Amino acid sequence: MKLKDKVVIITGATSGIGEACAFVFGGQGAKILITGRSQVKLDNVLHRLQNQGISAVGVLADAGSLEDNQKMTDEAIRHYGGIDILINNAGISMRALFEDLDLEVFHQVMNTNFWGTVYATKFCLPHILKSKGSIVGVSSINGYRGTPARTAYTASKYAMNGFFESLRTEVMKKGVHVLVASPGFTASNIRNNALTADGTVQGESPREEKKMMSSEEVAQEILKATLARKRDIVLTGQGKLAVFLNKWIPGIMDGVVYNHMAKEKDSPFK
Repeated sequence: MKLKDKVVIITGATSGIGEACAFVFGGQGAKILITGRSQVKLDNVLHRLQNQGISAVGVLADAGSLEDNQKMTDEAIRHYGGIDILINNAGISMRALFEDLDLEVFHQVMNTNFWGTVYATKFCLPHILKSKGSIVGVSSINGYRGTPARTAYTASKYAMNGFFESLRTEVMKKGVHVLVASPGFTASNIRNNALTADGTVQGESPREEKKMMSSEEVAQEILKATLARKRDIVLTGQGKLAVFLNKWIPGIMDGVVYNHMAKEKDSPFK
């Protein structure tokens, strides 16, 4: 097992891609620390990980909290003695036109997706420098191409991508690997939990989840890219096409993206 006894921290790992990463990396022999905001969900995932013989601990933490990220890092060192891989996965989405959006929602999305990544990376970096390990950012196609009615989410992912591009260059001579993984539409509960204009939870997903790439498939791709110490990965054919076309014909893509997103169920454009 290539990751035997390596210590892996995964933020926001009580569902979706984060949870899948816990099982995939743990299945390779890694020691896992997961975070989440629900003790019940944390305990559920931990129970299932441990039933599979995976060494795992959980920390109740809000990704957007500076103090909770320090606590997460301290617990990893106390329990395992080091950190080899940090997977910045915690994230929330939103769906509303900017003109209708409460700015507190914008702050909430940025605090979790961007500042949560900055905080976790800041506290874990000294230990990852020692282990010459990996820092992974679970970004999005939205980090390359903005989509309407998701201004805060798009901004958070662009910020994440820029942060890691800069950090990667800082640590490239120090043996630290930085990977930015950008899934396309992935079957998870991120759309169910997306925030609306006033901060309430959307509830029902506006897209057909069964037709999307699964969280387990994304986790396997992140594992392979981490082991190969790749710089970045873009997932799904649709995602790769969107990134390519947006680079070369961004003006045309404005219309294509608008028309595509306007067809969503209960689209705010209708």
